[in-house]
Amino acid sequence: PTADFETSPHLALLSTSRDRPVDWLRTGQAVERVLLRATLEGLAASFVTQALEWHDLRWPLRDPMAGMAYVQMVLRLGYGPSGTRTPRRPVQDVLDIEP
Repeated sequence: PTADFETSPHLALLSTSRDRPVDWLRTGQAVERVLLRATLEGLAASFVTQALEWHDLRWPLRDPMAGMAYVQMVLRLGYGPSGTRTPRRPVQDVLDIEP
């Protein structure tokens, strides 16, 4: 059985004070941590980045009180139906451990 996605998911905005390649890299590292934590907590996550593709829409997303002027990523977090597990090869097929 599956459940519908909740009607009030949370949106998380990851932002930086500047918009340089190093900021993009750090945002990617933050996304990795957020997605791993969400998985541990049983949350579903999806990217909502269409607004970030338009410069005119990116500016209103910022939080002027926090000084974070460049929103780099928008994530939707909530509870939803479980997906199928990704098939994995046995460890012994991909890793050689020598004593």
